[in-house]
Amino acid sequence: MAKTTDLAKSGIIDMAPVDPIASGSSRINIGETERYISVGGGALLTTVGLKTGGFGGLMLTALGGYLVYRGATGYCAVSHSLNRDTSEEKTETDVLEISKSLTINKPRAEVYAFWRKLENLPKFMQHLESVTEHDNKRSHWVAKVSTGNKIARALPAVEWDAEIVEEDENSRIVWRSVPGATVDNSGEVRFVDAPGNRGTEVHATIKYRAPEGIVGEAVLKLLNPALKQMVKEDIRRFKRLLEAGEIPTLEGQPSGREKEGEAFYKKQPTQHKEYEGVVL
Repeated sequence: MAKTTDLAKSGIIDMAPVDPIASGSSRINIGETERYISVGGGALLTTVGLKTGGFGGLMLTALGGYLVYRGATGYCAVSHSLNRDTSEEKTETDVLEISKSLTINKPRAEVYAFWRKLENLPKFMQHLESVTEHDNKRSHWVAKVSTGNKIARALPAVEWDAEIVEEDENSRIVWRSVPGATVDNSGEVRFVDAPGNRGTEVHATIKYRAPEGIVGEAVLKLLNPALKQMVKEDIRRFKRLLEAGEIPTLEGQPSGREKEGEAFYKKQPTQHKEYEGVVL
C-alpha cells in the first residue's frame, strides 16, 4: 500500500501507457471468415492455374496468389478504396504487453540520461541489434528474436522507425513506431525517486501489436513467452549495467558488448535488492 501511495503522489498511476498504432502491416480491413475463404480459394485457383498452363493458367495463378496474400495479411486494397471494412476491432489479445518494475541504485537523472540515449539500449537489450538516432525524436530500430526456439532463430531481423511522442525530462519517456512501420511497437519508461534515497524506481512497459494478419498473430503467440522473458531479463541487465558498470555472463566474465558500459559507470556494490513493483 505504501508503494501505491508513493506512485500516486508522483502522478505515475494517473498516466495511461501509449498503445502502438495499428498501421503498416497491421492494417486489417477484412473479417476473419472472409480471410480464411480468401486463402482457401486463392490456393485452389493457384493449383488449377498451374495445372492448366498457358495464358489462362497464368491469370488464374496470379489471381490465386493475390487472394492468398489478401487473406494472410487481412488487407484488401479494393476494400480500402471503397472505404469497406469488415474486420473485427482488434482486441488486447492482439497486443503483447511486457511490464517490469525495479529499483536501481543510481540518481534519477543519471538513469534517465542513459536510457534517453536510445543508442545505449542494445547494450543491455538482447533482442535489439541496433538503434540509430536520426534526430532528437526519430530513430531506426533493428531487432532479432534469437532464442532457444529453432523457429525464432530462423526468423530474419526486423526493422522499423520510431519516434518519441511524449517526454518529461528525468521522469518519463514514451515512444511509438511511426505510421506505416513494418512493426507496430510502443514503449514507456517512468523514473521515480525511490523512498529513503535508495536510488530510482524504473517502471517499463513495452508493447508489440501482431503484424501480418493471421501469420503475424501466429508468430506472436509462438514467441510470446520467450519474448516476454527476454525483455524482462533485459531490464534486469539494465540495472546490473548501471550499478556495476558491466553485465556478468553465465561464465562469470563480461562479454565485449557488455563491457561497453564501463566507460559510463565505475563498478560499485549493489546496496539493495531488486523489487517487483506495481506494473503499469
